[in-house]
Amino acid sequence: MTGRKRLPGRESSRASAWVALLRGINVGGRNRLPMKDLSRLFEEAGCVEVRTVIQSGNVLFRAPAPVAHAASEQVAARIQKEREFRCPVVLRSAKEIAAVLEGNPFVSEGAAEDLLHVVFLADRPTASAVKALDPARSPGDRYVVHGQEVFLCLPRGVSGTRLTVDYLDRTLRTVGTWRNWRTVRKLAEE
Repeated sequence: MTGRKRLPGRESSRASAWVALLRGINVGGRNRLPMKDLSRLFEEAGCVEVRTVIQSGNVLFRAPAPVAHAASEQVAARIQKEREFRCPVVLRSAKEIAAVLEGNPFVSEGAAEDLLHVVFLADRPTASAVKALDPARSPGDRYVVHGQEVFLCLPRGVSGTRLTVDYLDRTLRTVGTWRNWRTVRKLAEE
């Protein structure tokens, strides 16, 4: 966890809790971005109480809504410029993460946690884009698109599915980032 900067006085009462979900970064190897550097980028963009979770591009912070939205765009641009790779940043409020936790249709069916995943989309897909998804593309796998999330139940795991993030991006005409259910629960608990 990185050091936290607190908002002074009245500003902290206007700041909300946010989760930034970055796609395609690693702590080692290709697209390397150490979490301390990632935290610093959010702090420099005006966010406070910044910390990373699970070292895979999950950033929790506090900021007023306009600052949070601007920060996600600024951080993506700085990573592209300084690190020379594209790294989409998908933003959710803490309340939206809690709603995802409560809204997974496969949990109520009793699906095992290790089969569950969520793709967080940057934009809400159109009804026609959702309809274009092929339910027979990956036999045995199930999905539900709800708002800006795709809930997945993958009996053969991530490596065995054809419902890839690239397929979902292309078909839904947006950008998404994938998290397993344990990570979603951890983000909601933080």
